[in-house]
Amino acid sequence: MPPHYGLSMTRYAALLRGINVGGINIKMADLRSTFAELGFENVKTVLASGNVLFDSDRDDVPTLKSEIESALRADFHYEAWVFVLDLDTIRKIVDDYPFDPEREGWHPYVLVTPDPEVLDTLLGIRDDLDPEVERVQAGDGVLYWEVERGMTLKSKFGKSTGTPKLKAFTTTRNLRTLLKLLK
Repeated sequence: MPPHYGLSMTRYAALLRGINVGGINIKMADLRSTFAELGFENVKTVLASGNVLFDSDRDDVPTLKSEIESALRADFHYEAWVFVLDLDTIRKIVDDYPFDPEREGWHPYVLVTPDPEVLDTLLGIRDDLDPEVERVQAGDGVLYWEVERGMTLKSKFGKSTGTPKLKAFTTTRNLRTLLKLLK
């Protein structure tokens, strides 16, 4: 019998921050192997931007996060930051997106952070944003962000999320990427 016989499995997504940009290049086949070696099942990568789906019978997300980060550091020799969410959480994040995700000429983003202080800090600049360029709204452990196409890295909010002190505490995904994780 398989070791998980009789145990319920949860489908998770690991959102890796900063791979296949800035010199940290990881092949998706190698990434899948690392997750499989950790004992996860049904491992699948989505896009090449660090999105890994996997099944586990464990529900201790902080331990899963820690194990994945340690394995990534060992296998790929970089400072890994991972955000682990179950698919029910991702479905709720997608369903709660407060702006029009199909707005022509705009990008729908979700910034994920488990740290309420980071969320409050980033939300604190909301009143300084130019609504003709971007807007943000708080969600449950996320910030929803809508930004004019071409302004992602130039906008005030975009610049504020790229600071080195936030690296380990945030990751941003296009809403369309999150939808692909749910398929």
